Amino acid sequence: MMPDEAVLGCAGELVLGTRGAAGPGEVLVRVRGGTETFLAWSDEPLPRGAAVLVVASRGGRQVDVIRWADPLDALAGDAGDAG
Repeated sequence: MMPDEAVLGCAGELVLGTRGAAGPGEVLVRVRGGTETFLAWSDEPLPRGAAVLVVASRGGRQVDVIRWADPLDALAGDAGDAG
């Protein structure tokens, strides 16, 4: 199966938590102008609702993810202090 390079670097949200080495979860990824679901694998268990970043594609609608916080969200919180 061919990796899906379009999802690399895309942000998503876990709709089913991952179990680390024990098994995948499911992630909803913003890609190609919409959202798509993929099986999500991670090194450590991640809870449902966690924000993640796709770091690799395994092909067959399977991706590797890591927990991720959008740095722009932190800046948006500072906007009220700007003046």
